[in-house]
Amino acid sequence: MANVDKLLEHIGDFGPFQKKMVILGSLPLVFIPFVFVGVVFLGHTPDHWCWSPGSEQLLQECGWTEVKVREVTVPHGEEAGSFSRCQTFAVNWSQSWNRCEAFEQELTLNGSHAVPCDGWMFDKSHKTTVSEFSLVCEKAWLADLNQVFLASGFFTGAFVTGYVADRFGRKPCVVASMLGLGLTGVGIMLSPWYPLLLFLRFLQGFCGKGAWTATYVLVVEFFGAENRKFVSMVGRSFYSIGMVILPGLAYSLVSWRNLQLAMSLPCFLIVPESPRWLFSRGRSREAIKVASDMAKCNNRVLPHNLQEMISLEEKKEAPSVSFKDLFRTPKIRKNTLILTYAWFTSTVVFQGLVLRLGITGGNLFLDFFISAAVELPTGLIFYLLVDRVGRRSLMAIANFTAGVACLVVPFLSTNFLWLRKPVAIIGRLAVAVGFETVNFANAEMYPTALRNVGLSVCSSASDIGAIASPFLLYRLANIWKELPLILYGVMSVLYSALVTLLPEMSGVSLPETIEDVENLKSCVFPEMNNL
Repeated sequence: MANVDKLLEHIGDFGPFQKKMVILGSLPLVFIPFVFVGVVFLGHTPDHWCWSPGSEQLLQECGWTEVKVREVTVPHGEEAGSFSRCQTFAVNWSQSWNRCEAFEQELTLNGSHAVPCDGWMFDKSHKTTVSEFSLVCEKAWLADLNQVFLASGFFTGAFVTGYVADRFGRKPCVVASMLGLGLTGVGIMLSPWYPLLLFLRFLQGFCGKGAWTATYVLVVEFFGAENRKFVSMVGRSFYSIGMVILPGLAYSLVSWRNLQLAMSLPCFLIVPESPRWLFSRGRSREAIKVASDMAKCNNRVLPHNLQEMISLEEKKEAPSVSFKDLFRTPKIRKNTLILTYAWFTSTVVFQGLVLRLGITGGNLFLDFFISAAVELPTGLIFYLLVDRVGRRSLMAIANFTAGVACLVVPFLSTNFLWLRKPVAIIGRLAVAVGFETVNFANAEMYPTALRNVGLSVCSSASDIGAIASPFLLYRLANIWKELPLILYGVMSVLYSALVTLLPEMSGVSLPETIEDVENLKSCVFPEMNNL
């Protein structure tokens, strides 16, 4: 389908039309972090202690404060000034107390006997799903299901929405996914039952995957080979802006329901269909209509041989696509396996470093803001380097840097402990740059008919990584607290080696057929010769 590239060059492949499209297409990425990591605030476990109807009675009849009731009824924790979160003193609340002092005396005599809580008092500064549904102590595992169901939705959506976008069009998938994202978010806000909330979280993940992948592919297909990196830079910048906005939004909105509503306002997009996809499905006249609008916006004219191009495209049969096509031919199969591992490793290492970074201060909102600010240069770094060193080389260098950082930290001597945090930040930034690059390169390595399903299926490995990352971190840390970093380092170094086997797409037109992909060369680092 070389005619598509020629047509885009003629009507402009980096004009006002494309710049408008990249802004419209990147707007949803401001909302995506709210879905991906909003649980940090929505599902945060606030400080809590045992509370019962008897505690309420003491509050009313004795005139005690909540602090006084806690000191009298809750055992102290191991740390000074702390209280047990899951136990209370055994008290016969049915007994009538004549004096509040008598109650304190009874607790003194019976103070060594503690029982599990049957109710809790939560810190009232912010209301979360954990405090509303009492997901603490023996029910704490239920709180973890919030993110598990979301990741499961991402994984399922990767296969379904990827196929839908390639079979029925990018635009319908984008519009339906964004609408679904908003509606499920509002449904979560209104949910009176936790099981319903979990089901809606699954649907939210399902729609979120479609909104992200279909929008990215739709926008990138309007650009020529030399300017596709602009899409990733702008998209990553919008994503980072969303990350920075999130803690301020969460801090200002006390209730998780209000926060959920604010994060779920639908983003309705009015965008045209991808002309590349329309041509690939044999719908040439619709593609030319979109091209005419592009030419008008870019102050260009359609080529004089337009009718001849239409005739050539209409003679082509629309290819049928399926999941099996990702493994049918040697090079596409190799690309799929390597990219799948790259997505999995990127998520496991990135999330592991975020959880481990442990930014000082103890303030959840400030800690998140600082960690998000670290990622702000990612888009610019990617933009400046992706063509200079190449997609493949940038992935290899970034992940090798991250791997070395992870392997160095555990063996820093006590004289260099101050280096731990800077090295961890460098590692996290390197992983973020590699993450953005694999997302960008993934879309370039598949033909038009397989592009969306290829990106969706490969990126589904990141959803598995999102589920596995906390498990790997906490279980390995129980053996040796530095052991997770060793794993991350080995995974990242292996990643950096494997990606050298991928074809380099810098300056190469987007492949239109499976044969185009099979003919791509994959010699190691030819782009480095241009530095």
